[in-house]
Amino acid sequence: MTDTSLSAAVEKVMRLAPVIPVLVIEDIDHALPIAEALVAGGLPALEVTLRTPCAIDAIKVMKQVPGAVVGAGTVLTPDDLARAIDAGAEFIVSPGLTPTLGEAALKSGIPFLPGTANASDVMLALEMGFDRLKFFPAMAAGGPPALKAISAPLFNARFCPTGGVTPQNAAEWLALDAVLCVGGSWMVPKGKPDVAKIEAEARIAAGLDR
Repeated sequence: MTDTSLSAAVEKVMRLAPVIPVLVIEDIDHALPIAEALVAGGLPALEVTLRTPCAIDAIKVMKQVPGAVVGAGTVLTPDDLARAIDAGAEFIVSPGLTPTLGEAALKSGIPFLPGTANASDVMLALEMGFDRLKFFPAMAAGGPPALKAISAPLFNARFCPTGGVTPQNAAEWLALDAVLCVGGSWMVPKGKPDVAKIEAEARIAAGLDR
């Protein structure tokens, strides 16, 4: 059964902006300027993926930015979950869902966005008590038509599609009733951050209709 307070907490994060930036921070010195530029552009929810050695430290640094709501992505195990929470992550995102990870997330009480790619995944998530979900990999899993079809019978679920979402197709995703926001990485290309460009891209993303 879904915990309504937990569901509301996850949805609050999802409704902060139309886009949650998915960030791969390879240089800790880039963390602060990237976070400042994204928040200034109107994207306060920041997903720092645990794909690099400095990711945990990046979460700690980004939390210093006023208005930033910093979460951890690519959380695969209860140990990842614990490390992210210890670093101050305010929400958790995973590419999938296992009973072990789901139970640890429920026990922690932190807003958790588990990944789903098909109807069975969504049914498992709902059974475990999660109804605010990541749809991943969004384009490879069938794109907007697939999610529209999946969400029709599973109408209690709401989604954040991630994976192949671009400025060109984000509006199509956001037009779906079941979609609250999307996740994307296009605002922050690899390399030394161009903060003016990042802020400009963030402003465009923050202005998307949903």
